[in-house]
Amino acid sequence: MSKFIIQGGVKLHGSIDVKGAKNNALKAIPATLLSEERIIIKNLPNIIDVNLSIEILKDLGAKVEKLSKDSIAVTAKNLNPKKLNSDTAKKIRTSLMFVPPLLHRFKIVEIPHPGGCVIGKRPIDFFLDFLKYMHIKIEVRNGLYRFTNNGIKACRYVFPKISHTGTEALIMAAVLADGKTEIINAACEPEVIALSDMLNQMGADIKGAGTHNVIINGVKKLKGTEFTIIPDRIEAGSFLCIGIATKSNIKITKCDPSHLDIPIKILHNMGVNLEIGKNYIQVKDYKKLKHVDITTHEYPGFPTDLQSCYTVLLTQANGMSMMHETIYESRLFFTDFLSRMGAKLVLCDPHRVVVNGPVKLSGKKMESPDIRAGLAMLIAGLIAQGTTQIDNIQQIDRGYEDIEKRLNKLGANIKREE
Repeated sequence: MSKFIIQGGVKLHGSIDVKGAKNNALKAIPATLLSEERIIIKNLPNIIDVNLSIEILKDLGAKVEKLSKDSIAVTAKNLNPKKLNSDTAKKIRTSLMFVPPLLHRFKIVEIPHPGGCVIGKRPIDFFLDFLKYMHIKIEVRNGLYRFTNNGIKACRYVFPKISHTGTEALIMAAVLADGKTEIINAACEPEVIALSDMLNQMGADIKGAGTHNVIINGVKKLKGTEFTIIPDRIEAGSFLCIGIATKSNIKITKCDPSHLDIPIKILHNMGVNLEIGKNYIQVKDYKKLKHVDITTHEYPGFPTDLQSCYTVLLTQANGMSMMHETIYESRLFFTDFLSRMGAKLVLCDPHRVVVNGPVKLSGKKMESPDIRAGLAMLIAGLIAQGTTQIDNIQQIDRGYEDIEKRLNKLGANIKREE
């Protein structure tokens, strides 16, 4: 098992590119199964979860060509859903996204309960519920979900709670369904818009993506296309946090700052000086960080996936701040590691933590529990005095491509050891 050894207290400099969005790539890959024609996907991040999704494509019988370091071509003409590898599917939550496309191609699809990060309760109730609305029969047999398609019908579906992955899965189920599907209380994330753009390029009829009311008119067939994955706003926001926490004038490039309007506004309120360009963010000198209260919320609110690293940033702010995590239960439990490093924290309940700062953190030995908390620990290690060791870093590798190599180019001192 790999680990990171981090020597903290180093100031960074230079620029760092943002890779393709993990949460866009993990939906675009299954979407290739909606057509038998060749589909090219560019700007794919080289991370564990994306590579596992590509393995699922190959297991199913799709032809996958490696065109370049970050581009593939997929031709999903001759598929066999019975060859879906349960062990691979169990490792990532977005294995669920393969179900709607496969149901348009086959009568029966079986898949295990999806895996991914353990960050509180993450049921698939919405996913199962809307498929029932679309006349899909669902059974559980031998630990597998068995979906039977007797003709996918369009529906009007109201999400009781906004669901990013649920919205995208329903869109994929609806594009080839018979009739008009209406989604009420849909997620508005940029990745939802990007997936809809890709499907519309393929011949789908999706209107309203990016709003809470999406209309999909089912079509008979989808064609091939060429699609570029959008920049990863979570990675961009994480790099922004790294620059501020280490008091480094780094430049984050190949990003879309408009996807980070709320985090940027909060940082301005904290006294951070930023230069915002069309596709870059430059961290500039600032005097001190002011305390602030942050509440996570569905897009365009503050992203839950940035909560962990910004909780670390609050340890360097002057005064008492509060982080309120509203999306996932127990996602704040990683703060126990920060306390061990010297952070002054009070965990009020599974959703709220009070942070007093600024404090000097000390390097410790830790273990990454999930993708985002793992990166937060890496940030804590960068600003801590002494040496920090992070175990279980394959969790970080699931979401960030070559993170130590890219940060070391900025002057960080991070060593990967097996």
